[in-house]
Amino acid sequence: MTRVPAALLRHRIVVEPYAGESAYGQQYRHATPDVPALVDATPRMVRASDGRQVVASATFVAGPMLDCPPGSRVTLPDGRTTTALTVAHHTAPGLPVPACTEVSCE
Repeated sequence: MTRVPAALLRHRIVVEPYAGESAYGQQYRHATPDVPALVDATPRMVRASDGRQVVASATFVAGPMLDCPPGSRVTLPDGRTTTALTVAHHTAPGLPVPACTEVSCE
């Protein structure tokens, strides 16, 4: 499996993977700083995991092993903190295309 070339992942983001709800609100696992990604801040319509249509304010592509379930907290390169709405793992075993993770953020 090939990966997205590192030269294309020009931005650095911080990902705090969503761990669930507790009596004190949303819980997150330890932050992963300095994650290489390619961020696109173009707004677009996406369908969230609960089925509603929402406008994603940013989408980013990162390596295929990124741990970022929906609900994760993401800090973008401009310092804005947002929430992961949808996560898609793109793989094509046996084909000469790179594997990656695509995340749309609130």
